[in-house]
Amino acid sequence: MVRFDHSKIRQAAKWSSLGLLGSVLLTLLAFFLHLNFAAASFCYLLLVVLLSLSGDLVASALVSFSAVACLDYFFVEPILSFRVQKPLSALALASFLVAGLIIAWLAAKVRVRAAASRLDHQKLQQLYQLAQKLLSLEPDVTPGNGFLELFIGVFGVQSACLFDAVTGEPQFAGPPSASLEEKTGEAFVRGKDCDDPDRRIHTRCIRVAGTATGSIGFEGLEDPQLTAGPLGALGAAHLERTNSFRRASKAAAAAHSESYRSAILDALAHEFRTPLSTILAAAGALREADSLGNYYREMAETVESEAARLSRLTSRLIRTARLEQAEVKPWMELMDLSSVIAETADQYAKLWPEHRISIVKECDSSDVFADPELIPLALSQLLDNACKYSAPGSPVTVRISRQHSYVAVRVLNTGNPIHPDERQKIFDRFYRGAGGHRMAGGSGLGLFVARKIALAHGGRLDLDSELASADGATFCLMLPTPEFERGRERHDLATA
Repeated sequence: MVRFDHSKIRQAAKWSSLGLLGSVLLTLLAFFLHLNFAAASFCYLLLVVLLSLSGDLVASALVSFSAVACLDYFFVEPILSFRVQKPLSALALASFLVAGLIIAWLAAKVRVRAAASRLDHQKLQQLYQLAQKLLSLEPDVTPGNGFLELFIGVFGVQSACLFDAVTGEPQFAGPPSASLEEKTGEAFVRGKDCDDPDRRIHTRCIRVAGTATGSIGFEGLEDPQLTAGPLGALGAAHLERTNSFRRASKAAAAAHSESYRSAILDALAHEFRTPLSTILAAAGALREADSLGNYYREMAETVESEAARLSRLTSRLIRTARLEQAEVKPWMELMDLSSVIAETADQYAKLWPEHRISIVKECDSSDVFADPELIPLALSQLLDNACKYSAPGSPVTVRISRQHSYVAVRVLNTGNPIHPDERQKIFDRFYRGAGGHRMAGGSGLGLFVARKIALAHGGRLDLDSELASADGATFCLMLPTPEFERGRERHDLATA
């Protein structure tokens, strides 16, 4: 359906009437003054130029044709006739017509460009004003309707909608529109801009580093080809600012929580160690007393051993929590890994007498460069995890082998298989599997800290899929051999 712009039609009619009236008056004046063809042509050309300044191409073209007709009829031999006897006169009339049309076309083009430039300048000023207001907004964890109200206030759109992928909910400003909400959500799902000129709805997908983070849509936007893109960019900038503030707030809260937890741990460490030291000293004194019988001496030894165990558990808990929030920097020295495993296994055999902990050494040498405090801590986490999450009376096996340039330590247990969906999550801090909550208590830090220690030594800690059984789990700790470490150091020195 063709739509007519009545205002433009009226404007063209007005300038055409003025141009034709000017042609009539100029013809009468030039004819009675007996001007020749050249003088009359110059006067008509001035009229065409003046009319062309209006920017109306139709009126200028109409006046150009009327000027050629008047020149032919009144100023070209034979006078008062449309017949042209001389070829030069015909060429002059044709040149005048072409010149008039070119002048009219150029003037109209310049006027259109000037109008477009003014419109660009106006929209640029509005965008600048909107950007200033957006920057003056206080950052918040959610964009809010106040952010969208600025688009309505500055650009006069009917409605605005923002979809934030983080919250998964749309925000509205102006009258709610189901069509606008649908198109805005569609732009995010499809990952590209959507326009509906019939409904005057224009949406833009918001991307940050190539990833869609939301979308913004407008209903009733004027000049969408000119403003939709910049408005979408401003929406993207504000949404990313909101997300950055959200991440910063979360990080600040986490840092505050970590500081608070560290303070609590330090206080607990002080409060626990003082009474434990007193209990250990008193139990030792009682055990050495000559007046005690064998029964009471055994009880004193039990108190002393359990107090020592509680002291070790307290130190281990505090160190584990501190390792979790700091970078691990091992102090490396050469050690026999099998002897460290044997000592750790003896400790856990006493703590978990219902389990049969066995060590199988499948290699001649198990020497590694490692921290003498951190590696026992990592092995303790694996053995503790195997004993807690396995059936009572089931065996726990530790296998030591050489695998390429690494010493591999595999800890096998039965009774609590790990679901495939949890195989990577169990190494996240504070994560505990569905079965772990039912079988034993814990903080969810053990495997996280053990892997962190392994990575700090240039090794790794993973679930072993090759030796995994249907009713158990196998964790594999890989540590580089001394030969591999020396080769890596020589390579680092050569490339330095």
